[in-house]
Formats: sequence, structure tokens, C-alpha cells
Amino acid sequence: MKIWNQCNFATTIIILLAGYFGLSNAARAEFTVCNQTLDVVNLSVGQDVDEVIQTEGWWTIGANRCVDVIREELNGRYIYIYATDVFGQPVLEGDADMCIGTKRFIIRGTEQCWQRGHKVARYLEVDTQDTVRWTLFVKQRRFE
Repeated sequence: MKIWNQCNFATTIIILLAGYFGLSNAARAEFTVCNQTLDVVNLSVGQDVDEVIQTEGWWTIGANRCVDVIREELNGRYIYIYATDVFGQPVLEGDADMCIGTKRFIIRGTEQCWQRGHKVARYLEVDTQDTVRWTLFVKQRRFE
């Protein structure tokens, strides 16, 4: 009986630790993008980093999947998102011109993209309302 209690105690500790580490990792995601389309989406994100807009890409998000693109608490009200389909056609597009790269990139600043060897894309401004966590859902376009 004593051995059984020790095994139960050890099993309980292991389950609690696994739950703690599993939940702490799940709770780390602070800006998540969920692709609710039927296609793969390539995503770039822009945010204020040390008072300069910085863009970063690319994340590939499968159909009906979510990806954590910012893993720390949000420190600014606005996040900027640009997304394309596998053919490079915009899926999410807005009014904020920012730089993108053709391969993985981190670009500081939004000026003179072409002169610095980058392309210009029109990012969608997402108002996170000063929250520390946000999830954005990319939905299928409706053609009329």
C-alpha cells in the first residue's frame, strides 16, 4: 500500500509539472494569426520596436491552422499584417506601406524600401486596443 501511494504521488507530480509547462508555453503566444481559408497563407508582421517600425516574415500558415507570430506581450496598440496566397497575391492588404523581403527577413524602417533592396507591400493595420494578447482570423474572400 505504501508503494502504491508513492507511485500515485509521483504520477500526480509528473502530471502537474507537464500541465504547468504545457500551459505556460500555450499562454506565451501574444499575437496569433489563424488562417480560416482553404488555402495556405504566407504572412508578414510589422510592429513598433524601439520606436521604429520593424517588419518580419515569413510565416506559412496552413488552412485552418494558427501560428503565434509575436511571442511576448504586445507593447503597442497597432500591429501590421500583410498576407499572400501561394501565388504571391495579397490575401490581407491595407493602407500602410512597409517593406518586405522575398525570403525570410527582418527590416527596420518603412522608408526607401526599393532603394534598400526590398519590395513595398500594403499592410493591414490591426488595432489591438492596447491589450497584451490578440488573435487575428484570416477569412476567405467573398467575390461578388
